[in-house]
Amino acid sequence: MEPSKDYLFKYKGFYFGVETTPEYISSLEDFEINDSDIFIATYPKSGTVWTQNILSLIIHEGHRNGTEKIETMERIPWLEYKPPTTDLTKLPLPRVFATHLPYYLVPRDLRNKRASIIYVTRNPKDVMVSYYHFSKYMKTVEEIADFNLFMERFLSGKVLGSSWIDHVSGWYSHAEDFNILFLTYEEMKKDLRSAVLKICKFLGRKLSEEELDSVVTQASFENMKKDPRANYENLPDDVVDKHKGSFLRKGTIGDWKNTMTVAQSERFDQVLMEKIKALPINFIWDINEI
Repeated sequence: MEPSKDYLFKYKGFYFGVETTPEYISSLEDFEINDSDIFIATYPKSGTVWTQNILSLIIHEGHRNGTEKIETMERIPWLEYKPPTTDLTKLPLPRVFATHLPYYLVPRDLRNKRASIIYVTRNPKDVMVSYYHFSKYMKTVEEIADFNLFMERFLSGKVLGSSWIDHVSGWYSHAEDFNILFLTYEEMKKDLRSAVLKICKFLGRKLSEEELDSVVTQASFENMKKDPRANYENLPDDVVDKHKGSFLRKGTIGDWKNTMTVAQSERFDQVLMEKIKALPINFIWDINEI
């Protein structure tokens, strides 16, 4: 079952949503990088919005103390989806971008170890289940109502973001080309304070204990889900179907067990588990493992 051209197009082996164009993706190769730039790179549904919010809280005191009501998407735009009103080159420094690009399509200068990249991974069964629910909510993502069909599409990489294993292994195997910090969704869930400290150290940012406490409290999934600056609730009706959920859903570990049957889990393992074991990541598959 091939992806619908109404929702996706392929450029250099990677599936993009139709809100961007091959010409724009191609132009990003020459996108000018500042050394202070920060990129959040992820496969879809791996904690991108959460990390966007954490960075916004670390960098912008006005976000932390509630004096600025700037939405995360405006403050940390998506690199590959050109915003209609924002000039990405004129964002205040440090510029922060979110991206689902594979390692080989990012701006050339990033491969010269300029700027900082935070790459977040999440266990792929939770990614897949989150993606399945997300496809119902987002009108710009093709909805496949049958979970079994969706799983086969995911396993074959015929979704926005293409193959999960290719994305993750590509970034990990080319780590030496970049100035990069690797985090997992699960370690952020397990000990958010430690993850925030790791990010601060990587970016050379010093926060007081009070500031750190404030970031950790506000960046908890529960608080973020209530924060209209962070939860993407203001997406327009032509983009989302608000009767079918929300952008931020459960934010937990092991929710795949509530959707996947034993047979589906075994099918997933049969296709991907050997490749997953080869990754230098210790995935947590269940909240009880924490």
